[in-house]
Amino acid sequence: MNTIVQQQKEWFKEGHTRSYEFRKEQLKRLKKMLTTFEKPIINALKFDLNKSEFEAYVAEIAFLKTEIDHHLKHLKQWMAPKKVKTPLTHTGSKNYIQKEPYGTVLVIAPWNYPIQLALAPVIGALAAGNTVIIKPSELTPTVSWVLKKMVEQYFSPHYLAVIEGDKEVTQDLLDQPLDYVFFTGSVPVGKIIMEKASKRLIPVTLELGGKSPAIVHKDANIDLAAKRIVWGKYTNAGQTCIAPDYLFVHHEVKASLIKKMKEYIHQFYGESPLENSDYVKIVNRQHFDRVSAYLEDGTVVVGGGLDEKKLMIEPTILDQVSWSDPVMKDEIFGPILPVLTYDTLHEVTEQVNQRPKPLALYYFGENEQDQKEITQSISYGGGCINDTLYHIINPHLPFGGVGESGIGSYHGESSFYTFTHEKSITKQTTKFDQNFRYPGSSFGLAIIKRVIG
Repeated sequence: MNTIVQQQKEWFKEGHTRSYEFRKEQLKRLKKMLTTFEKPIINALKFDLNKSEFEAYVAEIAFLKTEIDHHLKHLKQWMAPKKVKTPLTHTGSKNYIQKEPYGTVLVIAPWNYPIQLALAPVIGALAAGNTVIIKPSELTPTVSWVLKKMVEQYFSPHYLAVIEGDKEVTQDLLDQPLDYVFFTGSVPVGKIIMEKASKRLIPVTLELGGKSPAIVHKDANIDLAAKRIVWGKYTNAGQTCIAPDYLFVHHEVKASLIKKMKEYIHQFYGESPLENSDYVKIVNRQHFDRVSAYLEDGTVVVGGGLDEKKLMIEPTILDQVSWSDPVMKDEIFGPILPVLTYDTLHEVTEQVNQRPKPLALYYFGENEQDQKEITQSISYGGGCINDTLYHIINPHLPFGGVGESGIGSYHGESSFYTFTHEKSITKQTTKFDQNFRYPGSSFGLAIIKRVIG
């Protein structure tokens, strides 16, 4: 570990990563790596999480290839120095912002999308000219092994390396002289990461989570709302940081919405989801026990079935829950969706704003004034109107949290700037000098007052 960090720092100091040509070639190499290892990636995701080939390719591989293509298209423009205006006080000078990589970056990846969330930050970090160390999750060991093997085949460790291990390895990595830390995971662990990084004043991006609501108003298209909420919630068996964590529905449309959601659950996953060979499992026994305990809260109106051997929980809807129930205390991160009802949107904004800021929010309703009320009255990382999850795959939109749901953002241009220090430079003329700024100037104060006002 110490050797790899030192090698990366030395190699970075030698300037190998600075040029546009080098960065472009590494992004192309990264995309080629994904193509070469497509089958092993899909097989590993199937083994560790029981992901189908469709879900594995779309949510992990295709997402990354699209992100790489976007970076390749815009990288030269992003790298170019940015000229800024010159005020009267700086007459004769040129002023610009130079884009500079931080150095050696640590990316700490989670287990729920173990390829996408390990490599999406890496795309931005390499595009910005950094060297990178990836620490994959030990909870998906097959994916971690494949990730290490494919990176070793395509990249030198002094540029891009994978270091496997448990939380002790992560702790040791955080004691290294890193230049940036990017973490995706839970809020409690995010606090530990930030505390450790703060001791060395290492800048961080924290992509966390929280209880993200799906709000369905009385004027919503109920059929589409049901379809898109079911898709967003139960993709990856609910193990998605931006999945709808609970449903807030107007009392007038509650019954019809739940009825439609039940229909779409059966359409997507079959009458017996536990027998569906493509239905994703819970990552391990600890998380299975934690999520299944929520079934004791409220009343199960859809699903509720378990398979302890397969570590599977049916897509489930819970009714008759309250804010005091355990299921409403922490992020569920599983295929259980509790339902709350409301009478007015003011009630919704009041209750959501009393709690930590969510990573995502999804509003379903046709009235534009109501849409504006929700999006302007509630603070959250990002989200959709009349959809779920879809904002995350637009490379022109930054993705990140606010408050307890995260610090910083990435995707597309935001990824490049996350891993880039913007260095301000004034290039002063030597053909003349502005004497008014020096002590003893007869007209210095008068000139400054005239310029500044």
